[in-house]
Amino acid sequence: MAYQEVLTALADPTRRGILESLRGQAKSVGELSSSQTVSRPAVSQHLKVLHGAGLVSVTGDGTKRIYSVKRDGLTELHSYLDSYWSDVLCAFSEEVKRKTGEKDA
Repeated sequence: MAYQEVLTALADPTRRGILESLRGQAKSVGELSSSQTVSRPAVSQHLKVLHGAGLVSVTGDGTKRIYSVKRDGLTELHSYLDSYWSDVLCAFSEEVKRKTGEKDA
């Protein structure tokens, strides 16, 4: 269940901030650390967790490592959350039928 790793990674507000920073464009660790409240080594550690959860990809550019959002990294989490939404819609439909006295066809 990869969605659990994603949830764990996103539970930390610093990691969520880093992911939001990458939303618009790919950035190096240096660029990311300038907008964070933690040190550059801490940003690197957070990126390692995000990468391990499949939320960011990394490419080399000379001596720099460039990070970007890996959009398909959220697919399993999205599916997991959608399953709850389907349950809610089914329960709502059943409640409407119960209140209106409608029978199943």
